[in-house]
Amino acid sequence: MKNVFSVFLVLLSVLGVSAQEFQSPNGAFKMSFSLGNDGTPMYQLFLNNKEVIKKSKLGLELQKDKKSLLNDFKVVDTKQSTFNETWQTVWGEETKIQNHYNELMVKLKQNETDREIIVRFRLFNEGLGFRYEFPEQKNLIYFVIKEERTEFAMTGNHTAFWIPGDYDTQEYDYTESKLSEIRSLFKSAVSENASQKQFSDTGVQTSLMMKSADGIYINIHEAALINYSCMHLNLDDKNFVFQSHLTPDAKGNKGHIQAPSVSPWRTIIVSKDAREVLASRMTLNLNEPCKIENTSWIKPVKYVGVWWEMITGKSSWAYTEDFPAIQLGVTDYSKAKQSAKHAANTKHVKEYIDFAALHGFDGVLVEGWNEGWEDWFGHEKDYVFDFISAYPDFDVKGIHEYAKSKGIKMIMHHETSGATRNYERHLDKAFQFMKDNGYDAVKTGYVGNILPLGEHHYSQSILNHYQYVTEKAAEYKIMVNAHEAVRPTGICRTYPNMIGNEAARGTEFQAFGGSKANHTTVLPFTRLMGGPMDYTPGIFEMDIAKLNPGNNSHCNTTIANQLGLYVVMYSPLQMAADLPENYNRFLDAFQFIKDVPVDWSTSKYLEAEPGYYITTARKDKNSNNWFVGNVNGLNKRTSTISLDFLEKGKKYEATIYADANDAHYKTNPQAYKITKQKVTSKTKLQLTTAAGGGYGISIVEVK
Repeated sequence: MKNVFSVFLVLLSVLGVSAQEFQSPNGAFKMSFSLGNDGTPMYQLFLNNKEVIKKSKLGLELQKDKKSLLNDFKVVDTKQSTFNETWQTVWGEETKIQNHYNELMVKLKQNETDREIIVRFRLFNEGLGFRYEFPEQKNLIYFVIKEERTEFAMTGNHTAFWIPGDYDTQEYDYTESKLSEIRSLFKSAVSENASQKQFSDTGVQTSLMMKSADGIYINIHEAALINYSCMHLNLDDKNFVFQSHLTPDAKGNKGHIQAPSVSPWRTIIVSKDAREVLASRMTLNLNEPCKIENTSWIKPVKYVGVWWEMITGKSSWAYTEDFPAIQLGVTDYSKAKQSAKHAANTKHVKEYIDFAALHGFDGVLVEGWNEGWEDWFGHEKDYVFDFISAYPDFDVKGIHEYAKSKGIKMIMHHETSGATRNYERHLDKAFQFMKDNGYDAVKTGYVGNILPLGEHHYSQSILNHYQYVTEKAAEYKIMVNAHEAVRPTGICRTYPNMIGNEAARGTEFQAFGGSKANHTTVLPFTRLMGGPMDYTPGIFEMDIAKLNPGNNSHCNTTIANQLGLYVVMYSPLQMAADLPENYNRFLDAFQFIKDVPVDWSTSKYLEAEPGYYITTARKDKNSNNWFVGNVNGLNKRTSTISLDFLEKGKKYEATIYADANDAHYKTNPQAYKITKQKVTSKTKLQLTTAAGGGYGISIVEVK
């Protein structure tokens, strides 16, 4: 049957017919490609014969070009193929991932210009990926994109979970609304950030999660974002059609392309079951296989760090308050008085190392260790840090030796303050300095406006910078955890040393006024679709004023919710973000954080509804132990789960860390209860989750 279908497609091409259809491997999805009367490429997507993406246009508008790549095309070739492989992960939510799709390649030639482009479609059992390809040819070599005109036409006024379209940040709370309501709610959805630039009051970011009135879940994103500009979506809210909107550079251009080249994949994941959206590995599968030959040095990490005390305002990154401004190489820190609030000092860092060693953590992150923090932000300085000059109170070698004696790896922090050229100038020396002093992982930061001025966090050249840093780090066998960079698109498959990213509203915003209590019930459906997030969970003291009397923020979460995050919010890089003294107050609850792994062999999604609740079960990669995590939204509910994922015939003991009956994220966030019970694959559990609550369960086989 497949051979007959292939012959059919070839015949269509030979006969000059421009309409083609093909299906996903399981037959659930069908995609139709056609050309309009004016030669405009279009596609349409169906799930079980029900339209989920209406006929939508494809193409690119070019800058300073008499004829864009929008219409006047004819089909000159089509090819259909099938691919099926299983690949091994370096780290992940499972050890093996199946990559199974049917592919349709459509080669188009434009009348008059004779330019050729290819649109390549891949249908998986969970949805569609497609991209533009620009073959080597004499009529299309160098060109500039004015705008990509890819459409995603919705079939109705869906419910969406969205954040404002922005060239510089994703650090927003999610808004749940109908598509028709985005315009009226847009201004209220925008909150302050260190760097931000919205482009339209109907513009939203990917990954965009939607639900139709008849219960179809639709997720739009992109994969393999390499040497291109980050895609946003701009909504025609009268017709419910999204059109791609690329991030511009300083001149307003959306992309400088040299053929042969390809665009990122545009992805549409669709299901009647929200759990299947979470289980999709389509984004990873659309990326290239691992390019690092020896990955033995890439290790998942559970860490603590000198960080939260600065975020809350209890401590400071800056060494001194004596200088009105800093110039590296000129300012003499030996003449300065050390601030009592400077946290990254040798004695204090050793206390964190001791805590990490005592409780079995892998690493310690230190921020504020290097010269320049006194006036690092808000001045758009090109030369802020050199990434090798330590403050007088931070003994780099002594701390390395002390950490090594305790079996702890140190994680270095490189804040660039958005000065990308300066970071690249110093990168080799900085990475060699790390290796010389035993640092195998770096947390990079890009707070503030990007330099060169006029560029954006998500424009093509700055995305190339992030990629350059990742690849350069791989040369030095350094793992990268990028903050304030572009949201990931599955590139961690190709470069698994990209072990973590922020690129969303993380835990730090709980100390900046708080996040919505259902925030983490949305993130796995949006931000995490492209790769793991360094969310930095584990906050046990929700009243920030107890750390810093000048900060009246409140963390909108319960302790049990914080435990559940370690399973629900997947990352091979997990932080216990709170202060050691707060964990010492709740050592019984802290035990779950100590026990929970950061690398998994199997993942199961037990229940899920974006914005309301998620329950996930994962099996440890290095044992037979299972862990279950739940995060709950704004309303108290009963979570009912089956443990049928456990091996039949075996007995286990479950330790359940749950909300107390009177727990609530605002009024009683530290109320939890811990119980133990024997369980098997036949066990069903009913657990009450508080508003903003959740639970964590460790399940250990009884020998």
